[in-house]
Order: sequence, then C-alpha cells, then structure tokens
Amino acid sequence: MVVSNEPNRLVEEILEWKKKRNAVLLAHNYQVPEIQDIADVLGDSLALARAAVKTDADVIVFCGVHFMAETAAILNPKKTVLLPDLEAGCSLADSITADQLRKWKTEHPGAIVVSYVNTSADVKAESDYCCTSSNAVDIVNSIPKDKDILFLPDMFLGNFVKRETGRENIHIWMGECHVHAGIHPHQVDNVFTEHPKAELLVHPECGCSTSSMYLKSEGVLPGDKTHILSTGNMLKHSKSSKADEFIVATETGIIHQMEKQNPHKQFVAANPEAVCPFMKMITLDNMLAALKENKHEITVPPKTAEQAKLAIDRMISIG
Repeated sequence: MVVSNEPNRLVEEILEWKKKRNAVLLAHNYQVPEIQDIADVLGDSLALARAAVKTDADVIVFCGVHFMAETAAILNPKKTVLLPDLEAGCSLADSITADQLRKWKTEHPGAIVVSYVNTSADVKAESDYCCTSSNAVDIVNSIPKDKDILFLPDMFLGNFVKRETGRENIHIWMGECHVHAGIHPHQVDNVFTEHPKAELLVHPECGCSTSSMYLKSEGVLPGDKTHILSTGNMLKHSKSSKADEFIVATETGIIHQMEKQNPHKQFVAANPEAVCPFMKMITLDNMLAALKENKHEITVPPKTAEQAKLAIDRMISIG
C-alpha cells in the first residue's frame, strides 16, 4: 500500500508561510481534524475572540465561519483577517438581518438587545451585548432585572437562558442552527439506552436541550450525569470528569479533540449526522492558498465595526 505524504507536505508549507507572514491560525472546535491539529489556538467562539484580541500576529487566518472572521476583523482593524473559504457561512447567523432587528426593537422600546455571537456584523452593530453559549447566562444576569431583553437569534439557547435566569421578560427570536436543531430528544434516549453509564453533554443550541433540562429537573435524566455546556466547557468537563463514557450532543467535530485529550475514554455522538457543512469547508489546501494569495480578506465598514465592537467588548469582559 502506498501512503501519500501530501498532508505532511501541505502542513510543512503552511508552517513556512505562516512564519513568512507572521500569521496566527485560529480554529473552531468543529473544524476537521487536520485543521484542529495545526491550529495555534483551538476553541469556542469566546476563546477565539479573546485570542484574536491578544495576538501580536500581523495576519489572522480564521478557520471557522464568516461571522467569526468578521468578529476578528472588528477587534483587529489594523490586522489582516483571512477566511480560507468565503462560502463558509452560518444558517443561524442568516436567520436574522439588521433590518429585522431594527423592526423588532421598535416593537419593544427600551429593551436591551443581547445577540448571540453567531450573527452578522450589521446585527452586532444594532445590539447592546454579544454573548456566547458559555457566558450568555452571566451576561443576562448582569442586566437590571426590570429591563426587557431581546435575545437573538437562537431560540434553544434563548430558552435555556430564560430557564437558568428565571426571567420572564426575555423575548426570544425564533432562529436556529440547522445542525443543532437536528439533534432530537429521541436520539439522545436511544444512545442512553445503549450507554446507560455515560454522562450526557448537551450544547444549549441543540433541539434536545430544552427537553434535557426539563427531564433533568423532573428526575428522568440523572442530574449528576446531565450537563448543558458550551463546546469549550464540554472539553473541560470531559477532562475533569471521572466518567469513562460520554454522549455528546453537539456538532461532531468536537469529538476529535475530546478523544485526543482523553484517549482512554469513549465519546459517542448523540446524532452522528450532526455535521456542519460550513465548518468543514476549511481545508489544508485553501488555508495554504489564503496565506500565499491573501485569500479571502474580511473587512467591516468602520462605522459598523465601531458600533459592533461595543457589544463584542462587553461579551469578552463578562464570564
């Protein structure tokens, strides 16, 4: 059998070009394994936003989706931010536009707008706060309780935040991530039947998150084994937990890192088909092309960036 050395050659060339351009490679936890393995920083949206602020690199190659690269560009107006594939979008970010948000705001005058980071720069510019799944509860808790909140665009995360904070004055946009929405309660039940000793790790964007919270509170799901967590916190928990088996209810890309960090533990996808095609668009080939040919530079108009940065800075400072 002939073994190809093509991936090794690509990695070597990427590292050479990264050094030439003083670049940093930021990658989301859902990226394909070979991208995760070459990244300088691997994390969830909040961790990557913080890394983008701290880097002293001249070039940021963002291995994620478009809104993430936009966020990095907003935080680093003097740096070059590259997205290796312009088609790497996000169905959740596409579920609300700035015009729709402006209209919604007129229906709730005085309300505080909390936008999930999975939104366009234009939507962030219309927001008071951004948040990620790891700090959404902390951000909402930081807002005076008498203030109405417009939470967007993910309805599952919104319902999770509403339940965790106990606030009734949260209005939720009915958007969803098509991948996470496709992870259903019956799939979790089926996997639990096969792995009764496993811990359940559920991303709050998932279609099963609301039912999991309810079933946990009712004692149907074991409270000590059911955890609603961001991707970053899933990784932390799987390392610190004494459990040997985990059912993972989020995009399946994260399992690669879980297995690397915990080689003696077993990780089972709640839905093996929960794969984001946009996250998988970044490859070693187009990463190299991005570095060599400056493809594709992501910029945000200065006024939009200035307004959006206020909301992003609040996200980074909380939680």
